[in-house]
Parts: sequence; C-alpha cells; structure tokens
Amino acid sequence: MAALTLQPQLMIGEGWDNYRLIDSGHGRKLESYGPYQFVRPDAQALWTPRLETWRAEGEFVPGSDEDGGGRWQFAAPVPAEGWPLSRGPVNFTAQCTPFRHLGFFPDMAPVWDWMGEQLSPREGGDLRPQSPSSADDRDPRLRGDSSTLNLFGYTGVGTLALSQYGPVTHVDASKKSVAQARVNAELSGMADRPVRWIVDDAAKFAAREVRRGKHYDGIILDPPKFGRGPEGEVWRLEEHLPGLLADCRALLSAESRFLFLTVYAVRMSSLALAGLMNELFADLPGTIEHGDLAVREQGEGARLLPTAIFARWSNT
Repeated sequence: MAALTLQPQLMIGEGWDNYRLIDSGHGRKLESYGPYQFVRPDAQALWTPRLETWRAEGEFVPGSDEDGGGRWQFAAPVPAEGWPLSRGPVNFTAQCTPFRHLGFFPDMAPVWDWMGEQLSPREGGDLRPQSPSSADDRDPRLRGDSSTLNLFGYTGVGTLALSQYGPVTHVDASKKSVAQARVNAELSGMADRPVRWIVDDAAKFAAREVRRGKHYDGIILDPPKFGRGPEGEVWRLEEHLPGLLADCRALLSAESRFLFLTVYAVRMSSLALAGLMNELFADLPGTIEHGDLAVREQGEGARLLPTAIFARWSNT
C-alpha cells in the first residue's frame, strides 16, 4: 500500500543560464529569458521588491477579468516569432504568448530532474538494449527504456527531457502547441526520438488507453483550471480531475515508477490532491508526497516565489 507523507515538500527551481527570476514583489515578478527581461503579474508576490528599479523589454498587463485576459506592452523590440533557449540538451523557443507566459514553464525544471531520477536504471541495470529473452526486459526499472505519458504536454520541453529514457506519448488538445513541440524536437536534434505526438483531449485519450489495456512506467499531467478540447470538450478541474486521475491509476502497474500531478491557480491545498491520490493508489506500493513548486530569486536575499501545488506517487 502506498504510504502518504503528510508533511508538505518543496521543489525549488534555482534558475539556469537561460532563465532567472531576478526580483519579485507588489504582485509582479521580473524574469530574464535569455537576452530579454520581462515583468509579469504574480498575485503571490506579496512582499516589497528588493530592487529599486526594474528594467524590462516587455510587461504583461492583466485585464480586469481575474480569470484571464490582458496584453503585452513593450519598451524595446522583442522577436515576435520567438528566440531560442535551452536547458541541458533540450532546445526550445521562447515567445510572448497571449496567455502571459513565454511558451514553457521554468518552474517545472526540478520536476523534469525528479522524473529523470525515477526513470534512471536501478543498480545492476543496463542502458544497452536488452534481448527479448532477458529477465531484465520484464522490469522497466532495470532495463532503462521506460515508456512515459505526458498529458497536457504543451510545447514539449518536458517530453523531450523524458525522451532520453525511452518512448514518450505526448498529448495536448492544441494543434498549435503540438506543432511547436515538434519544432522544439527538431531544434534539439531529437526529431528521431520515439515520441508519439497526439492532438487530443487528454481525458478522452487516457480513457481510451485504459480500454486498450495500456500501461506506462511514468505519467506526468499538468491540467489547467479550465480548458477546452479540440472538439469543444469542456474541462473543469474540480469536476473532472478525479476521473482523469482514476484513469491514470489504471494506466500504472506495481512495476511503474511515478505519477506527477501539478495544479496552478486554484484555491486548493496540495493535501487535497494527495488525499485523492491516496484513495486511488491505495493498492500500489511506493510513496505519495505533496507540496509546492517554487522558484528562487537570484542574488543576495533571494526569496522563494511559490508557483503551483503538486502531488506525486513514486515507486523506487
């Protein structure tokens, strides 16, 4: 039976060469994305900024509707088609989108690293291909070619990070996002990786995979608070997450490695996510943990800016 850890955990993004959280406060944050700096709203930055002045090429000004809307204002030219960034071996395009973000989520960097740790072959394993008759071939934790599922995969940065461990199924309802994910694979020299790029409603796809009897070694899902599928399907997190997570449980086995769930912009505790996971995963071994994702500011007096809540199951 999976053991529930009640104490919340912190997963902290430290930034890297192509991304930094420079400062935050008064409901905003200042970040660098490669050569450009941007200001974006962030309601959890309740404190006072450390820096007296902020220099930025662009700022996203939110609309009056608290559920979304707004526009970018630019003080200097920024490439409309985007510009290249990288983290490790993964290259991708950053771009000022109408949704206030820049085409990827930098706070997910420690999650990508954690998933890699779960998928790394166990001691005694071998990254070389195994023959079908090999005993290790029956256990993905030994064979080093795990199959993973990325639901709500967006522009594929997480998918490409996972692809070094084996086949990945990438699912997103946005045809444009999946097309950009394919471009990012080309930029990274990973176009020949065994990735299935699928434009579909994530919940419908997961339900079909259950009926097919599929299993995955790891699953990551990053559902929105509200969204629509490619055929107008409506997604509401509080209403539809339990069913989707139940289907994800059916796609895992006692030999699977992990499931990682992140949730943004909701009035909900990570303990609620862990409680749901604890109910659905009761028959599996391993550990269930929950907590906050955060990004650390750079420089002296750096603070942690929380970005999302998460719950995760691991079996290592």
